[in-house]
Amino acid sequence: MIETMPYTLIAPLRQAAGLVLTSPHSGRRYGAAFLAASRLDSISIRRSEDSFVDELVSSGPGLGVPLLAAEFPRAYCDANREPWELDPAMFADALPDYVNSASPRVQAGLGTIARIVGTGEPIYAGKLRFADAQARIATCWQPYHDALAGLINETRRQFGSCLVLDCHSMPSLPGRSAGRPDIILGDGFGTSCSPAWADFVQATLGGLGFQVRRNDPYAGGFITRHYGRPRDRVQVIQVEIARSLYMNERNFSRNPQFSATQKRLASFLAALVDAASRFGTDDPEARSAAAE
Repeated sequence: MIETMPYTLIAPLRQAAGLVLTSPHSGRRYGAAFLAASRLDSISIRRSEDSFVDELVSSGPGLGVPLLAAEFPRAYCDANREPWELDPAMFADALPDYVNSASPRVQAGLGTIARIVGTGEPIYAGKLRFADAQARIATCWQPYHDALAGLINETRRQFGSCLVLDCHSMPSLPGRSAGRPDIILGDGFGTSCSPAWADFVQATLGGLGFQVRRNDPYAGGFITRHYGRPRDRVQVIQVEIARSLYMNERNFSRNPQFSATQKRLASFLAALVDAASRFGTDDPEARSAAAE
């Protein structure tokens, strides 16, 4: 295991197939300076966190799949955004022209440096300096993406292609418990991953008892859009897991179903490794066979 401040990379002794796991939002190292600058308490600041997602898929390295997980929290720096999606209203000084201040994520308060947590509460008591954003992107965002790009390139070199599972969690929505899926897969409406592999992932999860939906309302973030290039033999699927399956969303603790959910996901990953090792992740005929 190689551990640094911005991320943890758990690499298997031998990679078994062209698969990579990422968890960019499960980081929970909240620095003292960041907490001091926030107007939120130590619980409320965690409302954007994909708590324990890295643990849910921790069987991956034992199955021969590398797992990259952020150590920094999403509220501090969001690795699933472009590097410069920033809200000018958050900063005391002017932002450079290359900053993307008009994206829908920025308008929603959830840019690279977020203005709010997932439940809508403002994070900061005062304004930031652009130098703050530069430092976070240089020490968190950039190392994470350097590591992810390196994993993808090495996997593609070794196996000819790479399939990335970008793992996240989704909160419960009041009044929408009936019919709400357990897992939502995002493939950019068919642009970031071949239909055959997306179908296989959905069918395998469904066979394990999960209620699965695709692209509604989560079609994929920056990691899905940026790295998902099937024509270049890189495919990405975003996996959103309902928090109610494994945690208490009020106090950020594992609920009694955590272990069972973790075991079901381990079975899913084992099936995916088996299919990918037998068929590869790029051969169209093999993908079709895996999806049957």
